[in-house]
Amino acid sequence: MNKHQLLSNLQKYKVKIIAALAIITLASVMLPRTGGNSGGSASSVSYTITAGDVEDVVTAQGKLEPKEYVNVGTQVSGQLKRLYVDIGDLVKKDDVLAEIDPRIYESKVQEGMAVLKSLEAQLNEQKAQYLLAQKVLERNKRLIEKSAISQQVLEESQADVEIASAKIDSIKARMEEADSTLNGNKTNLAYTKIYAPIDGTIVEQSAKEGQTINASQTAPVIMQVANLDVMTVRTQVSEADVSKIKVDMPVYFTTLGSQRRWMGKVRQVLPSPEIINDVVLYNVLIDVENTDMALMTGMSAQAFFVLGKVENVPVIPVEHLKQRAQDADNEAGTAYKVNVKNKSEPVIIHVGISNRITAHVTSGLNVGDIIIRTSDKEKPKGARTGGQSRGPQL
Repeated sequence: MNKHQLLSNLQKYKVKIIAALAIITLASVMLPRTGGNSGGSASSVSYTITAGDVEDVVTAQGKLEPKEYVNVGTQVSGQLKRLYVDIGDLVKKDDVLAEIDPRIYESKVQEGMAVLKSLEAQLNEQKAQYLLAQKVLERNKRLIEKSAISQQVLEESQADVEIASAKIDSIKARMEEADSTLNGNKTNLAYTKIYAPIDGTIVEQSAKEGQTINASQTAPVIMQVANLDVMTVRTQVSEADVSKIKVDMPVYFTTLGSQRRWMGKVRQVLPSPEIINDVVLYNVLIDVENTDMALMTGMSAQAFFVLGKVENVPVIPVEHLKQRAQDADNEAGTAYKVNVKNKSEPVIIHVGISNRITAHVTSGLNVGDIIIRTSDKEKPKGARTGGQSRGPQL
């Protein structure tokens, strides 16, 4: 091979190498847009529709308290002479719980009875004076007809009758007053014994034997009796969710450290809110049976208000509901478009009850159908993104 042929062959090889390099460079530039293994690629995720349960709830924190309780106080002052119960004791209505020293009130009752007896004696004496004055008046009336006495003597006897009658009325009024005072003292004496107002358990006791109780201005509380058969969960619901809460709505809750689920119903939504750190919260009361006495006053509770629930229905993860079809919304529920395996066009489905994880498919899909969703992997910084927009969330 001569020199000119050798140079010609080398030139041909050089052109081929340059062309190959150009093709490789072009392929590396196009690869992120068209597919491959780069960070900006798109992949397909499939999911098989299964049967399951869907529950839509509003959650709230709360504290347990007895539904029925009474703060037991005393209506009279004095030394707490005796406590007949202790915290945790079971009591029946009208059981004696405590006793105030009764001696002062006993003496007042005895004094009142003595005053009443004295007035009764005065009344009897005055009645006798009245009868005497009437007899004198009758005799003087006969004597005046015979001119045996003067008119003045007759008038004085008439006045004596009226005075005696007035004194009788006065003594009767004083007796009524004394009787009223005596009844009041008897009532205060009865108040020295403090009785259980309801059947229940002694849950608080704020006084001790020997302590002096002053009830001159307010009725001091010495203990609390509560019926623990029915407990109330006092929950605080945010203003954003309180409009969803209705009376008799089913609720379940758990207590701290326990997985047991307690069932109850909403008894009342209190209209006045509490504002804590600029957050508006409404108290919602839930009643629950406590027949085994496992619930105690002051326990923390996590409550779940059940807005809606379905069981054993076709369900779909909400992450697969990306593309809304608002024009197709109807009584079956909210409409979405999904890609179904072996179907060339997106299928419109409707979903009903949903939560943050799953949704109930009311129409458009059956258990066993396979849906396909394109999932964009995380792209590296500086990578170009396509123009496809993300569908709305459920």
